[in-house]
Amino acid sequence: MALLASLFFIWGFITVINNTLLPHLRSVFELSYTQTTLIESVWFIAYFVASIPSAKLIERVGYKKSMVIGLCMMAVGALGMIPAARLPSYGVTLFALFVIACGITLLQVAANPYVAVVGPADTASSRLNLVQAFNSLGATLAPLFGGYLILGRSTSGTSTSEQVLTQAERLADAQAVQLPYLIVAAVLVLLAIAIARYPLPAMGGKRVEKAQRGSHSLWRHRNLVFGVPAIFIYLIAEIGVANLFINFVSQPHIGNVTHEQASHYLFLLWGGMMVGRFAGSILMRRMSAERVLGGAAIGACIVMLIATFTTGPTAMWALIAVGLFHSVMFPTIFTLGIRGLGPLTEEGAGLLIMAIAGGALVVVQGWLADHYGLQNSFLLTAACELYVLFYAMWGAKPTNAFPD
Repeated sequence: MALLASLFFIWGFITVINNTLLPHLRSVFELSYTQTTLIESVWFIAYFVASIPSAKLIERVGYKKSMVIGLCMMAVGALGMIPAARLPSYGVTLFALFVIACGITLLQVAANPYVAVVGPADTASSRLNLVQAFNSLGATLAPLFGGYLILGRSTSGTSTSEQVLTQAERLADAQAVQLPYLIVAAVLVLLAIAIARYPLPAMGGKRVEKAQRGSHSLWRHRNLVFGVPAIFIYLIAEIGVANLFINFVSQPHIGNVTHEQASHYLFLLWGGMMVGRFAGSILMRRMSAERVLGGAAIGACIVMLIATFTTGPTAMWALIAVGLFHSVMFPTIFTLGIRGLGPLTEEGAGLLIMAIAGGALVVVQGWLADHYGLQNSFLLTAACELYVLFYAMWGAKPTNAFPD
């Protein structure tokens, strides 16, 4: 469990480093918001491209070897950031991040079911919640790491958002990512060696025969049919807020701080998500998951409207607060989506995991920010929260459910 928790921690950590990397790359390559968010789109396209090949690889070589391969892929991608910084090259950067994301996808597909089957079935939920907390811990600490080693060591990160960098300053800033990604690569290799040498139990998944599930259809289960787009749309909201947070907070009429200082507030956003998950788990012991999800959607929509139509600290803290409401959305939508699927649970869960690719559409918010203003682009986020509310109120109600 300690090794598995470290996997969840490291992929949460590396994913959120992007939130400090994106404003840095925007300055280095002089990117528009559309080009900046395209970087994150490439990251989430990997979930769509690599999820099915990952499942087939796990069937072929097993959970343990797949985890090692995933970590090695991530290490190769992290090392690829070094030549990308030396050139510097926007295209090589995109490719290196895509390789890292493919490795994370393999870990996601391998580690989640492994945690569920590595112990007693009646405590599977408890184990998954425990390792997900470590994922949130990694996400919470990543902005401090990226803020100090990337933004804190670059001219763009320590200057005001209005300062124009010279060509020499941009070239110097580009190389600021080499040390942090070298550290990340070293940690990934050490973790891969630890897992390769540790005698993890060889767990095999129990597959339901095709003949048994052939007479059933996933499309008869409303909670799954509306749950897949709910995950997809929620990821647009979560990733859009996280990726544009530093640029938003550093604006003169919002926080008027440097990118490095803004990364400290990003720490609070992800910390709020970690706190919200613990609070949500307690609330769900006393009320239904649908009610908690609906309340979170309403709260998220309200704070996003405040962030859009106000300025100064009010707008900044409203955007920080959305992390608290977003915290329960993914795990709650996921569990509601597979509820009552019976022998179809495996296929349904696969579709929900693929829906994480919705984060790729954050490029739409980048386009809105370029054409209508960064602050107004958060109206897209508010609209996403309304769909989550619809799902909580009606879409999550199961139809044709199998007995538990």
